Amino acid sequence: MLEIRPNCENCNKPLHANSTEAMICSYECTYCVSCVNEVLHNVCPNCGGGFEKRPIRPQSGLLKNPASSTPVLKPVDLASFEPLMETNKNIAPNKR
Repeated sequence: MLEIRPNCENCNKPLHANSTEAMICSYECTYCVSCVNEVLHNVCPNCGGGFEKRPIRPQSGLLKNPASSTPVLKPVDLASFEPLMETNKNIAPNKR
């Protein structure tokens, strides 16, 4: 079951459960679409994978399995991330 984290891990933008701007990697690292496109270039700084739009859980499902209220904030250290990003940004996630 997805946690549905409440914020972008990089810029701390709120990403409510029904946000269409939330992007996740296969480990559920959560970023806003702006950070994914403009900062991370579709490379997860934690696992090197790509991102997909986070699914939206229906309201009835949120009653049974609520979204997380615990923020995760780990701003990306661009200097240490750059080698991983440069290696992977031009490779499709399914080819990494």
